[in-house]
Amino acid sequence: MNTTADGEYRATGYAWYVLSILFVVYILNFIDRQVISILAEDIKRDLNLRDEDLGFLYGTAFGVFYALFGIPLGRLADSWHRVRLISVGLALWSTMTALSGLSRTGGQLAAARIGVGIGEATASPSAYSLISDYFPKKLRGTALSIYSAGIYVGAGISLFIGGLIVQSWNATYPNGGPFGLAGWQAAFLAVGLPGLIISLWIATLREPVRGLSEGLAQPPHPAPFKAFFEELLTIVPPFTLIGAARLGTRTLLWNLVAAAVIAVGVAILVAFGEPLPQWIAVGIGFYAVFSWASALRHRDAPTFALIIGTPAFLCTVVAYGLNAFLSYAAGFWAAPYAMRELGVSPAEAGLILGGMGAVSGFLGVTIGGILGDRLRQKHPGGRLVMVALGAVLPAPFLAVGFTTDTPLVLYICLFLAQFTASWALGNSAATTQDLVLPRMRGAATATYFIGTTLLGLALGPYLAGRVSSLTGSLSVGMLSLLVTVPITLGAAIAAFKLVPAAEATREDRARAAGETDFT
Repeated sequence: MNTTADGEYRATGYAWYVLSILFVVYILNFIDRQVISILAEDIKRDLNLRDEDLGFLYGTAFGVFYALFGIPLGRLADSWHRVRLISVGLALWSTMTALSGLSRTGGQLAAARIGVGIGEATASPSAYSLISDYFPKKLRGTALSIYSAGIYVGAGISLFIGGLIVQSWNATYPNGGPFGLAGWQAAFLAVGLPGLIISLWIATLREPVRGLSEGLAQPPHPAPFKAFFEELLTIVPPFTLIGAARLGTRTLLWNLVAAAVIAVGVAILVAFGEPLPQWIAVGIGFYAVFSWASALRHRDAPTFALIIGTPAFLCTVVAYGLNAFLSYAAGFWAAPYAMRELGVSPAEAGLILGGMGAVSGFLGVTIGGILGDRLRQKHPGGRLVMVALGAVLPAPFLAVGFTTDTPLVLYICLFLAQFTASWALGNSAATTQDLVLPRMRGAATATYFIGTTLLGLALGPYLAGRVSSLTGSLSVGMLSLLVTVPITLGAAIAAFKLVPAAEATREDRARAAGETDFT
């Protein structure tokens, strides 16, 4: 990072190089996360699963643990070497993706998906923090949008590669290939192993001075791993009870009450016929987040005040979390719908859905980020306009796409839905970063992704699959999710109104909560 003649920070060529590598990391992140979509029909057949089980494997098993471990790993990103953290995390999730290809039961595949979720939880907190230190505020929305475009490129590549591998493998080895591997198992191995090599490349990046881009350089943390393990004890049950007890009897009692309320809620859902694994996992996720937030309030009051205690931040998280609720469901179920209902082959579905998805997402998130940055120059909450549009515009395209009997109509509708939905991503992420101090960015990113995972990833794909299992119609399953659109729009409008005052009072509110070091 260099400065201009008037002392303003500007992005260097090396900053753009770092961004390009982080973009590659995010591509791998979503290849390994999303490839299960194009493999879903084969997995369903070979492991004797239902649509709700597929939604659980793709969303809940991955998402809950991604969110749960994202909090302590986000804090580690705030205090340790972010480049090393990404490198280690990439090696872990790549290994677990490869192990998914050795699964013989749904339970084994769920365990591997949990491992992928934990590994991938290292990526975005570290990357968001690195990007925020390499790029000045005026370019931050654009840079984060470019990074976030890796979602769509990775998802698209995963469908293309996965579809090609599974169709070719099954044609060549109709009774099972070497070591008895089916096509979907070979696809997991093929996309997982290259990440081990890329992780070595990541390790060569330079670690920037934390906070320098805003003139708030932060000193190194004296004991990052001690802080990480203390954070882990506040969010991983049942150790959360120990963490709550350390904070006093009142905190412990509230923790027990929250656990009891969540347990009752899970029991009611199961009594009405809901699957136990899904709601135990979701219940664990919400209880863990409650425990962490309660501990954060005592241990780091300024961070709590600027994240959990800031309605503008929470409304932004809800707005994008519910946007992701639809986006993740559509992204996962598009390929199974094309193959099951429209008779499209895996290779064709992967090529067209993957290619169009990569282009539409990349264009949408990049153009959305640029427009959001320009709107922000006119109004402090301008980026939230793009978040609101990203909530409303995709709905009619999804409604038409998941009811058509013509593949071309499905492809066009999904392209337009993803293009408009992706406007929200970079803008909501940049908004949350602007609302916190530099030292809080990793924790802010982890909290932001709780909305994406617990509201979006852990619920959207599963609920669409659950309704599909109950009704026998994947179309009905997807259309049922559109009832959330008004809530998403309301949260975005509320954030638009609240963000200007929240950002203007950021330092004052942090100081009032006890923050003393702004250098």
